Amino acid sequence: MPTLISLRSVGRTYNSGAAAVCAVRDVSFDIQTGERLAIMGPSGSGKSTLMNLIGLLDAPTHGDVLLDGQSVADLSKDEAARLRARKIGFVFQSYNLLARHNALENVALPLVYCGIKRKERMTRAEAALDSVGLLHRAKHLPSQLSGGEQQRIAIARAIVANPTIILADEPTGALDSKSGADILGLLRSLNRIGHTVVMITHDPAVAAQCKRTLRLRDGELIADDTHLPQVPRLSGVA
Repeated sequence: MPTLISLRSVGRTYNSGAAAVCAVRDVSFDIQTGERLAIMGPSGSGKSTLMNLIGLLDAPTHGDVLLDGQSVADLSKDEAARLRARKIGFVFQSYNLLARHNALENVALPLVYCGIKRKERMTRAEAALDSVGLLHRAKHLPSQLSGGEQQRIAIARAIVANPTIILADEPTGALDSKSGADILGLLRSLNRIGHTVVMITHDPAVAAQCKRTLRLRDGELIADDTHLPQVPRLSGVA
């Protein structure tokens, strides 16, 4: 499979008062198109910082990130935002839905940044909602939806622009076991139809569903393991 994302000796340091905090240290790896992998580590290991670097939400202090073989180092903020809107979908633990907008409007939001006209935005948003089984909840506000439904809405929003890669940051962390199993099953289904899926997690049971796990500790990549997915270990997951 072709390489989708490459990190080359990437580091990220933040200034915290008089001290410099190194969140990611000299990390290098490739992600292949169509992979489903986990980035795993305890709190403070640097995994969320690494997700932000992969997702072009942040820039490395040193090293380089390549997307489809092209360095993103010289992109302006606007150029990075446009590339992110086309190529990357995000799923967050806290859903990040807009409280005053219904499910359909939330799902359609990324298409605004792609310059797509309203009629087509709504059509595509309805199709994305249908794909996660929630078209019948299109007019509901987030407050009228369960946690599992809100996360499905967030996944519909992540895929509405048909991105190459889906970055899921602790996607089951706020859910009960049944809803979490449903969400993981949905992410597996998206991977089977061609989306590259990267899950950031501290949970070994979530990481075990992926064929590959990158392990971080204190900002360093300490292991890059390939293994058979162990989906049956999660109760309720097909």
